Amino acid sequence: MEVKKEYSNGEVTIVWKPKVCMHSGICVHGLPNVFDPDGKPWINVKGAGTEEMIAQVKQCPSGALSYYMNQEEGTSKATQKVEMTKILVAENGPLIVQGTIKVVHKDGTEEQKSKSTAFCRCGSSQNKPFCDGSHKKVAFKG
Repeated sequence: MEVKKEYSNGEVTIVWKPKVCMHSGICVHGLPNVFDPDGKPWINVKGAGTEEMIAQVKQCPSGALSYYMNQEEGTSKATQKVEMTKILVAENGPLIVQGTIKVVHKDGTEEQKSKSTAFCRCGSSQNKPFCDGSHKKVAFKG
């Protein structure tokens, strides 16, 4: 079962999937009042405004951070806009796929990913096919 943690300010809920996280530090450096790895909990949803947090979550290269808007009872769920998928090659790092994709694993299981998903290029990840940040430890160049 996939572990995920949710942190809400009442308006937005930030979702963190620790197994997907490649520990790039983009969240911590970009919004340290919200993302503090030494804090308990490490995500403080009172540390910034909703729009500021959403903008920072969208920069997560691995897709470990995502968000959803909380709905008041009786409101309809907004239709999500599907954007064109884009693949970025991170210097000395993973392939970052931005957009909605379906990943079919070697055992045939499928999962849908949205926002950003980082795929290992160095071969050292313990969470293949996804990046876990091992490229930094092995000094991957590429």
